Amino acid sequence: MICGADEAGRGPVIGPLVVAAVMVEDDLSLRELGVRDSKLLSPARREELYDRIMDMARVETSVAAPEEIDARGEGSLNELEVQHFAAVIDRLAPHKVYVDAADVVAERFGQNICALLHCRPEMVSCHRADTIYPVVSAASIIAKVMRDRAVRSICEELGEEVGSGYPTDPVTKAFLERWTRDHGDLPPHTRRSWVTARKIHSMCKVTKLDNWMEIP
Repeated sequence: MICGADEAGRGPVIGPLVVAAVMVEDDLSLRELGVRDSKLLSPARREELYDRIMDMARVETSVAAPEEIDARGEGSLNELEVQHFAAVIDRLAPHKVYVDAADVVAERFGQNICALLHCRPEMVSCHRADTIYPVVSAASIIAKVMRDRAVRSICEELGEEVGSGYPTDPVTKAFLERWTRDHGDLPPHTRRSWVTARKIHSMCKVTKLDNWMEIP
């Protein structure tokens, strides 16, 4: 049994980080399905492939909410990812696992995952694994669709469009600034430890102070 693991949502300021692992006997069925790195697929195609993958493979997922990401303290995001990668891989106990390395040193990322595993698979950890191994491509699709659904759920909960959740998204940045200005605090589901969030929150405090000082 071979397994692929990948994540979606490492960089956003809004919403969760999702880690997924997909296990199959071999990747022939995934190749025939035409799986690719999720970033190269349209949202509609990802949704279609998500259902097909769920039908043909064993799938495990793990979600790190913004609160968990913020609570990591001095720990790096890589260390948090290692924990979630290990959790989903352990549940599947594959013979061989391919992971898309988040660490700049790909081998170290795999070694750190192995140190937390109870199972003992052969580990292949490399950069851009989601473009090389179909089983990792499949995991990237599962993670991305789950992350997109989570963001849509946030939009419905807050009654506003929050964009993709990435700091570089103008819609996301405008939403954060507007919500924080109107409510006096960052919106729910925001990674408060992110630089973008801290800057917007600080700007809101300064604006409120300026407005108060202008009152005769």
